[in-house]
Amino acid sequence: MVASEGRLVVTIDMRESCLLVYPLNEWETVQAKLESLSNINPQARLLQRLLIGHATDLELDSAGRLLLPAMLRDYASLEKKLVLIGQGNKLEIWSADHWQNRLDQWLEEGATALTNNAELFDGLSV
Repeated sequence: MVASEGRLVVTIDMRESCLLVYPLNEWETVQAKLESLSNINPQARLLQRLLIGHATDLELDSAGRLLLPAMLRDYASLEKKLVLIGQGNKLEIWSADHWQNRLDQWLEEGATALTNNAELFDGLSV
């Protein structure tokens, strides 16, 4: 986030009810990839419409805070308690309740996947 000097882009995650936060320089790469998709493909158009359409340029204030627009807060059901998750080139912002529900589901799915596909994880320490 330092490289973008506090300038961020926040958009929705289409698969989950959370927000994606990109440093401006990372978002520019993502946006270029989205814009390069064929407009003829309905799924590509939907992806462009939702991700680019909801993309909002924001800037951290002097205390390092971010004021999220109501539309984005509503989409992610954000209230008082939030969870911030690092995901490589971006962050995710979750409602604490929604995060806990999904985490419980993922842990259950992960345990099943590890049990059913143990050979995929041979030699991998997780």
